[in-house]
Amino acid sequence: MRLSTRIAIVVGAVVPLLVVAAGWVLVGLVGRDLHAQADRRLGERAQGVASAARGLLRAASNDRPRAEQARQRKLFTAALDIGIRLTGPDGTVMDGPQPDTSVRLPAGTGHPVTVHSRGQTWRALTVPVTTGRPGVTGTLWLFSPESARQAQIQLVRGRVITVALLAAPLSAALAWALAAGASRPLRRLQQRTSGLDPHTSAARLEHTPTRITEVDDLAHTLQTFLARYDEQAARTTEALATARSFSAAASHELRTPLMSMQTNLDILDAFHDLDPADRAETVDDLRRGHARLLGLLVMLRALAQGDLVEADAFGSVDLADLADAAVSDLRRTHPEAEVVFEAAPGLTVHGWQPGLRSMLDNLLANSLTHGRSADGRAQVAVRLRADRGSGSGTPTVVLTVDDQGPGVPPEQRQTVFRRFHRRADSPGSGLGLTLVAQQVDLHRAQLRVLDGPGGMGARVEIAFPLAHPDRRPAVGVPQHRDWLSDTDRRG
Repeated sequence: MRLSTRIAIVVGAVVPLLVVAAGWVLVGLVGRDLHAQADRRLGERAQGVASAARGLLRAASNDRPRAEQARQRKLFTAALDIGIRLTGPDGTVMDGPQPDTSVRLPAGTGHPVTVHSRGQTWRALTVPVTTGRPGVTGTLWLFSPESARQAQIQLVRGRVITVALLAAPLSAALAWALAAGASRPLRRLQQRTSGLDPHTSAARLEHTPTRITEVDDLAHTLQTFLARYDEQAARTTEALATARSFSAAASHELRTPLMSMQTNLDILDAFHDLDPADRAETVDDLRRGHARLLGLLVMLRALAQGDLVEADAFGSVDLADLADAAVSDLRRTHPEAEVVFEAAPGLTVHGWQPGLRSMLDNLLANSLTHGRSADGRAQVAVRLRADRGSGSGTPTVVLTVDDQGPGVPPEQRQTVFRRFHRRADSPGSGLGLTLVAQQVDLHRAQLRVLDGPGGMGARVEIAFPLAHPDRRPAVGVPQHRDWLSDTDRRG
């Protein structure tokens, strides 16, 4: 059922009820006004009638029939269209419409009351009549029939019902016409959205503001929903591509160590009397192959997590505390290494804490592996400082990691971040620096490889935007992330 039809039905049912309710109140008010008018009329008429009634009582007490007849005519003339009943010492005189004589009349109350008799109703007013003579008193009742007033009230009631019956179809038709006009923008919006299919078409909802709040809000909601659908569809596509890349990379990179491990296992199985030195070398090769397999899987998993992380996983991270924890772990696992750490307080960035910790661990591991000096000593220096920028520059947190190794030639400073790029004698997986570049990209940072202090060794420098404590970051994570599948990007 259309919205306009529903509105027409509701209005067509509610408006007559409102008319009847208002009419009921109106009938009560009209009845009360008619009663008040009749009571005022009785009160005004009572003044003239009471004077004639006193004259009649005096004439009757003097035993003057002609005067009594004249006073009686004057009494009836003063009453006009209301009923009167005068009770005195010599009997009762009555004229005009009034209740049956068998009806008990109320005692004098000083104000009109209602009297019922044989299905009829009167308003009755009792007036005591005194003549100033001892024993010559009486009681005067004036009666105003309610039939005329009831007829007027019944007429008003009938007209209220007539108006209610006419209001039902008229109000329903008017409500339907107005609702149909008001819902026309909604129908146009429905027609535009009914043809949208995110699965088969890239067309999206184009909406011109109608100045109707509900329609504009609904259109905005639909546009937001479709935008989120597109975003989630893109992320799902990227997730599937990441899964395929993970599978392809794992099968490609794990094939060589697995074949090497299989060869070593075959040797151990075939030659039970193998020389102890050869056996020890074979077992050592197996351990190295196992470590390489484990490292590859860990790195591939970390890259996949970085490609799939969402913006709501980011928050405020104290980079100094995180770097201190990473350095402490490195000192514990490699007590022979000389690790220097310097950091200023309050260096907060907006980031993904697990990714930043993985980046720090891989930077330190890379410096420890490739940054040994000529005499074999491992020396690593980690420093964190704030760069407030100059002019319109953006404040940053600068992380530097220095080593005392052979350094990185300028022509290789871009390629070292490629996936599976490693030196022939490297024990790593070739993914550590790729993961570092991925995290730099995720955090909108700037990455440079430079010469170390004094031209010795290598320096990796990363500048992160400094987080403002009272302001959310202006940009989020990149929409397109393919570090696991792209073999040529640097980060």
